Amino acid sequence: MARGLADIGAEGVLLAGAGRAILMQIANPAVGHGVAEHSNFAERPLDRLRATMTYVYAVVYGSEGQLAQVRRAVNRAHAPVRRTADEKSKGYNAFDAQSQLWVVATLYDTAVTVYEKVHGALDDDTADRIYLEYARIGTALQLPAELWPADRSAFARYWDECLLNLEPDAAALRVARELLYPTGGPFLLRLTMPLARLLTAGLLPPQLREGFGLPWSSRQRRGFDGTMRLLAAAYPRLPQGVRHWPKNYYLRQLGSDG
Repeated sequence: MARGLADIGAEGVLLAGAGRAILMQIANPAVGHGVAEHSNFAERPLDRLRATMTYVYAVVYGSEGQLAQVRRAVNRAHAPVRRTADEKSKGYNAFDAQSQLWVVATLYDTAVTVYEKVHGALDDDTADRIYLEYARIGTALQLPAELWPADRSAFARYWDECLLNLEPDAAALRVARELLYPTGGPFLLRLTMPLARLLTAGLLPPQLREGFGLPWSSRQRRGFDGTMRLLAAAYPRLPQGVRHWPKNYYLRQLGSDG
């Protein structure tokens, strides 16, 4: 029987792709401008990650009460993230279905990319099932089910078309700088940022790596490849409690019934 999203979604190693997912999201101005004007990575760098992962874990593993709780929280956070188009902005709206589709697409593509680098390629049946189930991350909010591309081939066409039109603008570059070079926040977070920058640069498509101005020398490429080989060798051998710690932690923070 093919495995599904619930079989891979709890793996903590997927968080290695967090920087990639966020940078790909903000490279789309419909998302990036809302983040730039309504988020503060400089002072609270972990807020978006915590909110996103709590929501994802609640959708996949949470109770009905927990899901209702995070849905309310996300909708409250999204409510002020809107701006009418004017001479300075094309406008944005966090409830816009196309913007939500792009955000979910980046989460899906990043999760599969990281998982396969660590655990090896998914078989077709498992990949198909995970893909179809991933739509729930969006449809639990305002994404119409029919907007999620019908299958992985349709998603690949959508993804490639989106990548052709992505180019980080000044707002995206500012947010990326605040995210990857934090001046505040916990000391341990700042201590891990060189590794986070390396993983983000290595996982990004080349044109976005260049667009965000991330350094990528032959030395950095070797460092990234070596890091991924080490993860592939060591991570699957860790106890499940360690591998699933982020999921368990965030769900505990929600409480038992939401």
